[in-house]
Amino acid sequence: MNRTLSALVLAAAALGAAFAGGAQAQQAQPPTAQGAVAPAPAAPAAAPGGIQSQNIFDVKPEASEQPGYLQQSNGERAKVQPGNNAPMWRQVGQGVTGFSSLPPHEAPEAGNLIQPVVQYPGSHRTNAGEAWRQVRNNWIIPYGAALIFVTLLALAIYYFTRGTIQLHSHETGRKIERFTPFERATHWSNASAFVVLAISGIVMAFGKFFLLPVLGASIFGYLTYALKTIHNFVGPLFVITTVFMIVTFIRDNLPQKGDLHWLLKAGGLFGGKHEPPSNRFNAGEKAVFWGGVLFLGTIVIGSGLFLDKLLPGFVYTRGEMQVAHMIHAVATLAMICLILGHIYIGTLGMTGAYKAMREGYVDETWAREHHAYWYQDIVDGKIPAQRSGQQGSARAARPMATEGSST
Repeated sequence: MNRTLSALVLAAAALGAAFAGGAQAQQAQPPTAQGAVAPAPAAPAAAPGGIQSQNIFDVKPEASEQPGYLQQSNGERAKVQPGNNAPMWRQVGQGVTGFSSLPPHEAPEAGNLIQPVVQYPGSHRTNAGEAWRQVRNNWIIPYGAALIFVTLLALAIYYFTRGTIQLHSHETGRKIERFTPFERATHWSNASAFVVLAISGIVMAFGKFFLLPVLGASIFGYLTYALKTIHNFVGPLFVITTVFMIVTFIRDNLPQKGDLHWLLKAGGLFGGKHEPPSNRFNAGEKAVFWGGVLFLGTIVIGSGLFLDKLLPGFVYTRGEMQVAHMIHAVATLAMICLILGHIYIGTLGMTGAYKAMREGYVDETWAREHHAYWYQDIVDGKIPAQRSGQQGSARAARPMATEGSST
């Protein structure tokens, strides 16, 4: 009897304590819309090291600056909400820096997985990497492809409407050395490097639109990887040969008499029966040299070396690399279109132009009709008709001077 009475007393005491605890919880919590009492949250469990679970998602500057902050908070979050990594990526997107084993002077942004969100003038807040991707995909790629297509279309229309520029008189058989072996070697090495870089760059930029559906993902992936490697190694060769091009040909590309007249007549390409007189290089060739080889070439080379991290004294951050990529792409597209016109004139566009660069010699008639001032300087003896010291054309150049006054 006493044991039964004692058990009842203990049970009543336990129920009373439970009821009192529930009443206190009701007083501590605000009522819901229906007047019910919201349940009290569970007391936060202390994690090892004194970090509480409800604070692990808060991005605090003083905490985010500590090495390993992301790894630690992510590990604490995994104990409370396993499988939910959204808070960690929110922190990453806000630019929280984590720990990296790479030295800071070599990889200053190694601890940042994603570039932080920034506010650009006149636009919404966006990630810097996403902004670069939008510029590349929505501006550089479509408009660059359109520029190349329009250039090729214009050259095709001109070729099929006007045809190849022919000589108006018969060849005399007397030859003039237009390019020495060194000049031709410089030109062809630079041209070969440029063609390799242009083709590999076009495939990497536009290949997914016209090659990927044909080759498939695997072959296209191997192809682009190989072309990217070739692109990186041929780039320095292009730098060296461009320097040789500038040093070799800059003297004959300086402004001379007749250049403005040649430009005003557009070289006789539109409606003119005869090409305006010019020096060894006409104004069109000089425009390619100064605008394409020197100006655009310098921009392409500088930005390319920056992308290859070959320029000393720079800290290569992602933002700077993105700007360099955009500059490199725009300058390269403009240079490709300019060189396409040069290639056309030097092959299909003009009879004898390709042979001049391949063999080094042109006929007397070709020189007189296309570069009258240069031809006249040779006739007057101001410049030699044979410059490389090879035999074969010097014998034919001497009688040309005696007949030059009548031509």
